[in-house]
Amino acid sequence: MAQRKITILVGRGKKLNKEGEKIMTSPEECEALRKAFTGPHGVEEKSMLEILVKWNRADLTAFRKKSPDIFSDDECCFEKWDSSHMKFLQNEFLRFQRAVIQRTMHPWERDALLVRKSLEEKPPLYNLLIELACTRTSDEFLGARKAFQCLYSESVEEFVAVRVDGFQRSLLVALVSTYRYEGMRIDEAAIKLECQKLGRAIKTDQNNEIEKDDEVLRILTTRSKHHLKTIHKCYKEAYDSNLEEDLDGIQILRDTVNCLCAPPIYFSKILNTAMSVCPTEQEIEALTRVIVTRTDVDMKDIAAEFNREYGAPLIERIEAAALGNYRDFLVALVKRGMAN
Repeated sequence: MAQRKITILVGRGKKLNKEGEKIMTSPEECEALRKAFTGPHGVEEKSMLEILVKWNRADLTAFRKKSPDIFSDDECCFEKWDSSHMKFLQNEFLRFQRAVIQRTMHPWERDALLVRKSLEEKPPLYNLLIELACTRTSDEFLGARKAFQCLYSESVEEFVAVRVDGFQRSLLVALVSTYRYEGMRIDEAAIKLECQKLGRAIKTDQNNEIEKDDEVLRILTTRSKHHLKTIHKCYKEAYDSNLEEDLDGIQILRDTVNCLCAPPIYFSKILNTAMSVCPTEQEIEALTRVIVTRTDVDMKDIAAEFNREYGAPLIERIEAAALGNYRDFLVALVKRGMAN
């Protein structure tokens, strides 16, 4: 009698399709699988594994019918994968793989590939090229330049020069060519003079002529980072505003100043944009790039700046935005960087 009662209860709890197969899907499982498919920061491999190996053909059919945003039931008389979503999902599966490859790659090779990517993207990513030239040490970027020649049989300088015009060419070629002094020695008199030159160039600029100012270009592309950080402080004291704020509207110069003088501010903004609503693919890729390349450099400073600026711990934002192995990998790297 007990056995019959159990059988009845089980039968009542399960739906059957027209072929008589039991449908095991629950609304919670369907929602979990849909979430695992949605990206845009990886996929939830664990949920996929647990659900897809459990479901039978009837369950899969029910899921497809309940997911019109992923599958279309058109003239083919079956639930067909939406082609754009299929490509999207294939890209999300690769996100973790790309992060692992970038992490294990030699830094010189990684940066050489990123240099090429910066100007081959449409539109070109000038900020990425500036990031590479200005946030690496002189020796690190020299190594990337050597790797670039080895990989592509041309120099970084000529690669940039033939793809960029006008002021952007002058600035970018100078940035990738320079080998900055890395010490702490500074010239106080030169700092005051150059602070005044920058102030005059910015405050009297009415027609965006600052881009043609040779002294601005010289200062930003040749002075040491310590020298420039001291100018940045001097400018704040003299004009009661930050240098990068007064360059608002000239993004290429603003990115240059931030990368040279305040990398944690620059990188925290990149990370926030990558995890915002509806980021572009270029912005999403920056999440991997920043965490992989800064883990062993200044991740603790970036995380602190991110928390200060956006009011949420970086790790919590990653956990909320990313999925699966990709999420776990990024979180582990950030924790490692914060512990150093």
